[in-house]
Amino acid sequence: MKLIGFDKDGAIWIGAVSNDGAVSPIAEREAFWRNPDFHLADAQVAGGGLKLGDVTERPAVPAGARVICIGLNYRNHALEGGRGEIPTIPVIFGRWTASLICDGDAAPAIEERFDWEGELGAVIGKPMFRVDAKKGLEGVFGYCAFNDLSARTFQRATPQWTFGKNAERSGPMSALVTADEVGDPADGLHLVTRVNDEIMQDDNTSDLIFPVGYLVEYISQLMTLNPGDLIVTGTPAGVGAARRPPIFLKPGDTVSVEIEKVGKVTTPIVAPAAPTT
Repeated sequence: MKLIGFDKDGAIWIGAVSNDGAVSPIAEREAFWRNPDFHLADAQVAGGGLKLGDVTERPAVPAGARVICIGLNYRNHALEGGRGEIPTIPVIFGRWTASLICDGDAAPAIEERFDWEGELGAVIGKPMFRVDAKKGLEGVFGYCAFNDLSARTFQRATPQWTFGKNAERSGPMSALVTADEVGDPADGLHLVTRVNDEIMQDDNTSDLIFPVGYLVEYISQLMTLNPGDLIVTGTPAGVGAARRPPIFLKPGDTVSVEIEKVGKVTTPIVAPAAPTT
């Protein structure tokens, strides 16, 4: 099932999207994530008089979600640009939900070294604390295509990446597709990132160093993962900063991330807004 967040009656709701683009409201977003399995079991994909093109889409994860991002999680990306080490444990940094946007929303090129990172996102469906990898994978509710847009100058100014990974409107995510329609990403999902229709990243999720189930296992050793938390699993080789010469996003560009069985998120790149006064 394909799910989106959208504006309805002054709140954000979760809705199911049918193949013809009809949107069926399920529940208010925060209520949905308190018991996603219950609401999903009662969901009807029948239309409800709404069309995808007529609603204002919002990120489907709850406002209080943790967005836990994994760095250097493809071997080829870990080594590109002169790096020489494969991580032996997951490299973790955080995003705030305030940075999240949806398919078709514009992102401002906040600085001259603004870069793309196509990634698979995994959304948690049940509370999990100190689970093993098998239980961790079983506890994933759904998946999305994600673009971890990165302000490289700010990211690399210090050893901590979080600031450069939280630029204004820099976390585009697609609609969610429930896990039953995707299967285990370790079996291989084709991931392609395009900038202005030129392929920049072309890889497969079977190449993840730390697969989704292991990431849930590892993260849950320290914290309880809750329904709606989002794990962004890492990007393959082909980022702009590692190219020779480097290539960065600029206003007028369009970047898209497409993942087999999961979906696509497309983001127009625009100039940043004027400073507030």
